[in-house]
This record gives sequence, structure tokens and C-alpha cells, in this order.
Amino acid sequence: MQDLLDDFSNTIETATNRLMSLSLEQSETPRAQGKWSPKEIVGHLIDSASNNHQRFVRAQLTEDLVFPGYEQEHWVRVQRYNEQDWHQLVQLWKQYNLHLLHVMSSADEASLQKPRTQHNLDQIAWKTVPQQQPVTLEYFMRDYVAHMKHHLSQIFGG
Repeated sequence: MQDLLDDFSNTIETATNRLMSLSLEQSETPRAQGKWSPKEIVGHLIDSASNNHQRFVRAQLTEDLVFPGYEQEHWVRVQRYNEQDWHQLVQLWKQYNLHLLHVMSSADEASLQKPRTQHNLDQIAWKTVPQQQPVTLEYFMRDYVAHMKHHLSQIFGG
């Protein structure tokens, strides 16, 4: 787990610096027709952090990993992230993820490693897991970081 925490921390710091170096025009320009702009991607990542924050906490208090999903496209559209201040958006993303880093690093080993037979990671995980396959909270946390890194690579073109 420590490898994940170190990677997550490094990703937050490195990505923050890279995001802050984007111009306002770059932050508002979609990657392609019908795609999100960097502002909208960061907004989506804030929504992801928000949803996964409560999931990571609840998972330590229950026997399952069953959580509500959310309509990602609608959330981004309704919140109109392209109209928000870029630096404030990046700082919110950074601070929320630093808090998630704290939540993840505070989770006890038993909660992280306990196999959960009841889950809906076949629906809500980035890299889904078949419903009949047990899964751990650690897997779900790793999936969160991988999802975040995927979207950051869309912004940075790599």
C-alpha cells in the first residue's frame, strides 16, 4: 500500500505544478470536438474525489463495497467547470486529493485487505471487477488513483 500512497502523493504534487502552468486558453480548450477541456477534466476529477471520499470512509464501516454511482457527464455540465477560475479549480482538486491521501493512509490494514463478496465495482470502478469476484478496499483505492492518472494524461497528452 505504501507504494500507492507514495505514487499518489507524487502525482498530486507533480500534476498540480503542471496544471498551474497551463494558460487560461489551454485550460478551456477541449482536446477534440465533443471532449472535455482541462477545466472540465479537473472538475470531473473533483467529482470523482467527492464521490470516492464518502465511499472510502463508508467502506471502513461496512461489510460491503456497494455505493451509488453518479452521472459524470451531467455533473460536469451542470457545474459548468469551464466558467470557474482555473487556479481555484486546481487548488480544490489538489486539496481534496491531499485529504483523500490522508484518508487512504489512515485506513487500517484489516479494512484494506478484507475480501468483499458484496460489491458493485462491476458498475462503478474504472477497471471493473466481475460481481462474483471478491474485491478489497485497497483495490478500489488503487483504481481511484489509476483513474485520476488516466485523466491527467489526457490533459498532458501522455
